[in-house]
Amino acid sequence: MAEYELIKWMHIIGSTVLFGTGAGTAFQMVAAMRGQDPSVIGAVAKNVVLADWIFTTPAGVLQPVTGVTLVYLTGVSLLEPWLVLVYALYLVAFLAWAPVVWLQHQIRDLALEAASKGLPLPEKCLRYYRIWFTLGWPAFIALMAIFWLMISRPQF
Repeated sequence: MAEYELIKWMHIIGSTVLFGTGAGTAFQMVAAMRGQDPSVIGAVAKNVVLADWIFTTPAGVLQPVTGVTLVYLTGVSLLEPWLVLVYALYLVAFLAWAPVVWLQHQIRDLALEAASKGLPLPEKCLRYYRIWFTLGWPAFIALMAIFWLMISRPQF
């Protein structure tokens, strides 16, 4: 396999893992929170946190590395307008995701503590979840837009 094809494959797999893990963990967290059972929420949040470290973080690092490598290998300018938009959207996604990671840890810890004491979820946990949910949307929309840009490469 030629270098370009290998890097392109890594870029596509990385984007799939990044988006797919985000969508999958978001679905699991939303479903768990709907039940309001601290032990379920704690277990799900524990796995969401783990998935972020195993899948999302490496894929998130891989994307810009393989993307810039592809730009270099194809001879396209790093300042193509559609690429500059990709960079901005990726920054939006990262800025939304970074606090989400912290919030997931807090939700996990608060839910597990409530479960261990036989208590309902504390209001702080529900507040963190609402912020977590809200921050997920700009990241989701930004990544969807990046997919479109990668496929269409519009000329502005």
